[in-house]
Amino acid sequence: CIIFYLTEILNKMEIRLASECPPLAALITPSASEHTRLVTPGEVIYEDTSYMRGHGTYMENGQQIASVAGYVTQVNRLVTVTPLRQLYQGAVGDTIVGRVTQVGGGRWKLDVNSRLDAELRLVNVQLPGGEQRRKNVEDERGMRDLLSEGALVCVEVQKEGQDGILRLAARTTKFGKLGQGTLVTVSPSLLVQDKQRMHDLPCGARVIFGANGYIYISPTCDQEQAMSYTDNYEEIGLEIRQTIGRLCNCIRALSKHSVMLSPTSLMAAHDSSLQQDIPVKDLLKPDVMRDIAIATLQVVADS
Repeated sequence: CIIFYLTEILNKMEIRLASECPPLAALITPSASEHTRLVTPGEVIYEDTSYMRGHGTYMENGQQIASVAGYVTQVNRLVTVTPLRQLYQGAVGDTIVGRVTQVGGGRWKLDVNSRLDAELRLVNVQLPGGEQRRKNVEDERGMRDLLSEGALVCVEVQKEGQDGILRLAARTTKFGKLGQGTLVTVSPSLLVQDKQRMHDLPCGARVIFGANGYIYISPTCDQEQAMSYTDNYEEIGLEIRQTIGRLCNCIRALSKHSVMLSPTSLMAAHDSSLQQDIPVKDLLKPDVMRDIAIATLQVVADS
């Protein structure tokens, strides 16, 4: 009897593989889908042998097939698939955000969303006041006065050591300790490649799109004040706190549905949520997150 009822229930249910379900991009215009094409393992990318096989793909029966779930990227005839979820690999010149995990030995160790903690040496840090001088023992003893455990810092990748550890630097006023704000973590593959990682958005917030997937949102302020090594406990107004919270939840909504993150897409999601008069806390509801993602894709496709 139980088997009979289970059979009846299964017959009424629509069971499909994840690869057979319509992707989010399929719900919008074709032009937008071309920029946000997602594939799953085993899905055919091209039925054409003239395309060159890149990372994340393989050839079978004259077809190019995805070996990982991710975005399709094409450069001329070379086709690759960038995984949706991955740790930060590191590239020289990248602007990233890290959290201090250890202090000592003339260096800070930072969590940068990679397989190993990165290293920021005292000699690669510009001291307060723009002092460019040799760091002595006294400076080494006061390292915790600059950056203590748990502090967030914006740095640049200087090089990758043979041991796989990233060497970081913060030698200009562009980099340094981050003040009041909040951190959101996404997959590095969801960030649009951009040389400029720091943006002052029209809504009154500064966003650092760290290439390692750490996105830092803070109130807009003077560059030197934002990257100083002194703690600022000045009260932030309610309006800007709500703006920061809205941006954070918009990032989570876009990341949830694998929408590429950039100043354009983030502002599109922010403006869409305001137009629909959605409270900040409601942006985390699954149906609202999906609506925001679809609206954002439409705006990006039309722009």
